[in-house]
Amino acid sequence: MRDLRRQALESGKTVSRKARSRNISAVSSKVNSAVNSAANSRATSRNPSRHGSDEEDNDLSDGTAWSSNSIEDILNGEDVDLPPDAWKSELHTRIEQIVDRKRSSTEGRADSLNAFAHILMARYAKDDVENNIDELLPSMIRSIKAETSERETVAALRALAVTVITIDDGQIYDSVVEQLKRTVSDSESIQAKIGAIHTLGTATFFGGAATEETEDIMAFLLEIVETDGRSVNAHDDAGVVVAALEEWGLLATELDDLEVATETAIEAFIDQLQSSDSGVQVAAGENIALLYEKSYTPQEEDEEASNDEEDSEDEETDKTGPKMIKRYTVYRRTDQLMDTLDELASVSTRKISKKDRKTLHSSFADIRNSVEKPTRGPKYSTALNEETGRSYGAGRMKVRINRNVEVRIDKWWKLQRLNALRRILQGGFPTQYDENEAVSRILPFTMAKN
Repeated sequence: MRDLRRQALESGKTVSRKARSRNISAVSSKVNSAVNSAANSRATSRNPSRHGSDEEDNDLSDGTAWSSNSIEDILNGEDVDLPPDAWKSELHTRIEQIVDRKRSSTEGRADSLNAFAHILMARYAKDDVENNIDELLPSMIRSIKAETSERETVAALRALAVTVITIDDGQIYDSVVEQLKRTVSDSESIQAKIGAIHTLGTATFFGGAATEETEDIMAFLLEIVETDGRSVNAHDDAGVVVAALEEWGLLATELDDLEVATETAIEAFIDQLQSSDSGVQVAAGENIALLYEKSYTPQEEDEEASNDEEDSEDEETDKTGPKMIKRYTVYRRTDQLMDTLDELASVSTRKISKKDRKTLHSSFADIRNSVEKPTRGPKYSTALNEETGRSYGAGRMKVRINRNVEVRIDKWWKLQRLNALRRILQGGFPTQYDENEAVSRILPFTMAKN
């Protein structure tokens, strides 16, 4: 399977002539210009629409402080001539600058950390980073701990998150978890708290946390949601609550049995549907849909299901997949929840911007659909295909990796993981999926129909 994936991915690669003849100074100049521009203009609000499509592959910014300019524009500009491995020279220069703290300033370190992160998003550089991790990791943690400036702290958190995905080390969680939790709880910077929550989720998911440790982090994040941020001194800050909801959702995809976690989390997520912030509402709604989806699992070979347990979607169910069986009840007042979801799917008040109304309508139509029929994933369509006479069903949301490979987002757990990867890797997601097994193994691919 690994050979098949590599063959399919590599067959879609192309390298331009100009990309083979570039020079290093132009890379450094473009990186510096881009990271400074991104830092000076970063947004403080979140775009709640995180659903992907083929057309969105090259513009994956999620609107948070983690946004950046196009990474490919930074490293692959067609207006300069650069040698093919120029980015490696630039990467090693940035590593030296990050590690040599005595000769660097706060602003200089922030620039180097941002440039380092941007290169790692766009290029798979596991060997280069692993060879320097013993010096890089303590330096990044020191920048996070010191909080000399918000810009350096956020840049270090971003750099740490992409480093975790790059090296795919099952031991890194233990090295960073305590400092990240302290930053979430004690930092006076909201952007640092948000960055630390995302990096904590990334380190937990990719960094080797045991199941019990994952559950502990989920409890930590859930308390943030339940208290509207008060538990980490960020009362009523939507950005912090959204980050906690998003990372809770990511970690929940890793657990096989969510029954116990569901009992403690569902009320908190339903409460957040009443938030005045559309981003909070959507993130909470997507977690609710995930909980309903996870309450169904495939029927075992020797298992006989009762009529109450069976998936009853009749002809709308994808008959090529396994029969799905309901294992437990997510929420006993589903009728009340459905009323709330109906309201959000058709909200029309002018107090909400037109863009947010559109996002709420689209997101909650999908969420409502999955709560009603938990085996339906995002963008499930009941419209009939004229050729087959059957409903289109799931899988209409696709992310194209290259001309031969695409990722079908037909389950909420896939959407949660896609969103998490895009938050960290941004426009570099397709490249990382192509080359980094830590990325590709958590989202199955299919062969694209050309």
